[in-house]
Amino acid sequence: MNIKIDLHTHSILSPDGGLSENDYKSLLLSKTLDVIAVTDHNRIDFAEKLQRKLGERIIVGEEINTTEGEIIGLFLNSKIESGLSSLETVKQISKQNGLVCIPHPFEILRKGISEQSLCNIIKFVDIIEVFNGRSMQPQTRKLAQVFISTYKLTPAANSDAHCKLGIGKTYNLLTQIPSRKNLVSLLEKGTRNEVAAPWFSYLCPKWNKIKRIMSS
Repeated sequence: MNIKIDLHTHSILSPDGGLSENDYKSLLLSKTLDVIAVTDHNRIDFAEKLQRKLGERIIVGEEINTTEGEIIGLFLNSKIESGLSSLETVKQISKQNGLVCIPHPFEILRKGISEQSLCNIIKFVDIIEVFNGRSMQPQTRKLAQVFISTYKLTPAANSDAHCKLGIGKTYNLLTQIPSRKNLVSLLEKGTRNEVAAPWFSYLCPKWNKIKRIMSS
């Protein structure tokens, strides 16, 4: 069994996101993806709503803006406030029995966490993005690999999709539907589809922001 899972996507409730409820439904029904984490910026309400409707195929996540860069919490049951230190943020995720995922590490253009900050929280980290579908700084992948080897972190490939154009090309292949308990081990045993999103999908976050301004 090949289960395609993406752990980093943004719905219409992210300020720069564009994936609607129907988009997520379509992605699952078409088997473009089998499991999707909804990781909106600093909120979980849309993810919770989708999970109630679509079940375990939706993972409730949040991309949290810390004072040292962005961190993703997975399998959350309550929102974690933005603006905390990276250490306090990962502690808050752990208190909820969630998983800590580091998105686009070391990237300057997209609030990636620094090497020093990552070292300070390393014992809390479960997953690190070794491939981000929207990465504009591919040299950071080599450094991520160093951290994976040195600290025995679990790698993942995620789309970071902000619209339909950017999803369905970058994902992880697992042998079964994951849960909080077995996701990390399944990622370790699985494989990754490391295909970058089409270049024009990189414009989606800016276009989504413009649409919101125009409609307000």
